[in-house]
Amino acid sequence: MKLLLDANLSWRLTRLLEPTFPDIMHVVNTGLPVPASDTAIWNWAKANDFIIITNDEDFFNLLLAKGYPPKVIMLRIGNQRTSYLAQVLIHKAPEIEEFALDPDYGVLEVF
Repeated sequence: MKLLLDANLSWRLTRLLEPTFPDIMHVVNTGLPVPASDTAIWNWAKANDFIIITNDEDFFNLLLAKGYPPKVIMLRIGNQRTSYLAQVLIHKAPEIEEFALDPDYGVLEVF
């Protein structure tokens, strides 16, 4: 399972999550221009088999318009400290892994 952190999340989150999710990267490390458009991020994630983690509702709208892949993990916990986001995602790791493997779901909302 490969995870891509959207630009609206701190790149520091990558280091905190790597022990739990070894195949995680931040959008700044994709080679896309900075700032990258949502569509460019979407297309890159699709081409490279990544699941997008974001707070950006635009990715949910892209999913509705285009279907999946890529899958999207929507963070519905508001603006929080990076360390708190890491704790939530680590706690939700089993759910995230199950979501990644299930071909019937394209979006996972994390509260």
